[in-house]
Amino acid sequence: MGDALQKRMEELTRRQAALSARFSAIAEGAALRAVEEAQNHTPPNTFEEGELRGVHMITGAMAQHWETDSQTVPVRAGSSYMTALANNQEYASYVNDGHRLDKHFVPGLYVDGDGLLSRDPGRPGGMMVGTKTSYVPGLYMKEKAVEKFREVAEAELRKLPGEVFR
Repeated sequence: MGDALQKRMEELTRRQAALSARFSAIAEGAALRAVEEAQNHTPPNTFEEGELRGVHMITGAMAQHWETDSQTVPVRAGSSYMTALANNQEYASYVNDGHRLDKHFVPGLYVDGDGLLSRDPGRPGGMMVGTKTSYVPGLYMKEKAVEKFREVAEAELRKLPGEVFR
């Protein structure tokens, strides 16, 4: 029994090296799914039929920035593996958390032939905005993405004992 226990300990020591790589892979996979979830809930992907969003939201720039601004490759800090979900668009927090909307005039803003809100600063005239809505509710893309990260990481971590102790 002593030899069997010794062999098992040696085998587990060898597997420990692979464990670090597995933790890193789990963190990266969960981070990638979180970014995907944030993108899926970021306009223009989620606007409802007939609902017009701001000019910058129609371009999809904010949805694209989840991928470019986030750190999905984990960095090891002690015994932790760190990733970062980020969106550096200056209006991302307003879309995520919601914001007040005061009535104001926007030069060059118009509704085009397809019913989409567009802006051409050189175009004469403009539109008043904020006349019907005093508050724009948040879409909570970040919170949905964090929940997806946890869901994926927990599912993968539950598989780990079976992989390590087989």
